[in-house]
Amino acid sequence: MTVNDFLLDFAVASVFIMLGQLLRAKIKFFQRFFIPASMLAGFMGLAFRYLLPGFLPMSDKIGSYPTMLILIIFAGVGLNGFSMNKGKNNGEVGRMCSYLSYKMVAQVIQYGLAPAFSILLISKLWPEINYGFGLLLAAGFSGGHGTAAAVGSSFANLGFTDALDIGQTCATVGILAGVFGGMFFIKLGTKKGWTKYISDFSYLSGELKTGLVPKEKRTELGKATTSSVVLDPLAWHFAILMVAAGAGRLLYKFFYDKFNFDGPSYLYSFLVGLLLFYIFKKTHVNYYIDNNVTNRITGTCTDYLVFFGIASINLGIIVKYAMPLAMLLLFGIFIVVITLMYFGPAMNKGSWFERALFVFGYSTGVFAIGFILLRIVDPENKSLTLNDTAFACIFTTFSELFTWSFGPMMLLNGQHWLFIGIQVAIMAVCIIINLVMKWWWIKEPLDRPAVGVDGY
Repeated sequence: MTVNDFLLDFAVASVFIMLGQLLRAKIKFFQRFFIPASMLAGFMGLAFRYLLPGFLPMSDKIGSYPTMLILIIFAGVGLNGFSMNKGKNNGEVGRMCSYLSYKMVAQVIQYGLAPAFSILLISKLWPEINYGFGLLLAAGFSGGHGTAAAVGSSFANLGFTDALDIGQTCATVGILAGVFGGMFFIKLGTKKGWTKYISDFSYLSGELKTGLVPKEKRTELGKATTSSVVLDPLAWHFAILMVAAGAGRLLYKFFYDKFNFDGPSYLYSFLVGLLLFYIFKKTHVNYYIDNNVTNRITGTCTDYLVFFGIASINLGIIVKYAMPLAMLLLFGIFIVVITLMYFGPAMNKGSWFERALFVFGYSTGVFAIGFILLRIVDPENKSLTLNDTAFACIFTTFSELFTWSFGPMMLLNGQHWLFIGIQVAIMAVCIIINLVMKWWWIKEPLDRPAVGVDGY
């Protein structure tokens, strides 16, 4: 593979991403179901690869790009750091903590039950399938294409070479389940009176449907923190991300060469990014870093990752695993529906539907799907879902890091029941805490009031 191959791969990807945006802007079906442009691009790329083999000037290494792009994305997550909002009054504690428990349950129910289902049923029916198979469902659904690429790469390094394609397939099906399922539940919620802020969503703004923002509604991508005469602001932020991503890759190589420790490379990029966050904060360099800019760079990487992740799927592997994969995906959809319809109203009091619907979208792929669904049912964030999500992410991130970092090794090295037991224990603790604190509202009517109304 040469530098020219790299250039052409991204040039072709860019053509498809542009076509994907054009299709999203013009075709009502894609607008109605909020299909991301990068996903449309990926499906077109996949179709061209198989229907017209050799037609596209793309290398045979496009499947390696998701592993590279995820390093930059996780470096950006680390650079954003952690912070906690202070001064929350006691009236908000119950709402915030019950939502934290709910969001944690939505994660660990996938981390624990999907591998358990795979081990107890799928691996019995198909003995050649290893014990890591089920975690790929969670990586794709709860993590999205980026996490599926990272976890798939970790499995591949441990000998499960088909994991990357399976993970990308799970992520793709997860997003489709999120957008189509989300639309179904929104229609059901408006009909049943579960929604508190809308009666229908026909009024939804045009930019959310087409992806094109009119001139009067456009916002700045970020602030210029360096003078372009000396260094372009975008180059400055991109350089910081690349330093963290590159250092993470070098750390991975060091620990693998010296100690034969095959941890996920994206974890090191995240840790380097987090270290830089604290260094920059102490030295006041953070004053010259705009998170909006770094987020736009990582967002760009995510769109290209989705394209390459889908376009590089090996359909032969998907056919090979067709039946067990279908069973796993159906079980995954069952899990997210149960999380929405049972744990959602049980662990959220006011505006339960809006808050649970966001987590439903978030649990089937990416934050953006959850955000879009929330914008439909709660355009002004009156349910305070985004506020409480920021608080919850401080704690749920540690669960994610443990799962994605050590899950593949534990599942393939005979510690599968220990891994599953940890996830089930976390889920049980969250439920018990809510029961003890009387943050369990399963008996409340589903058409209950919104947050802040009549004690809700």
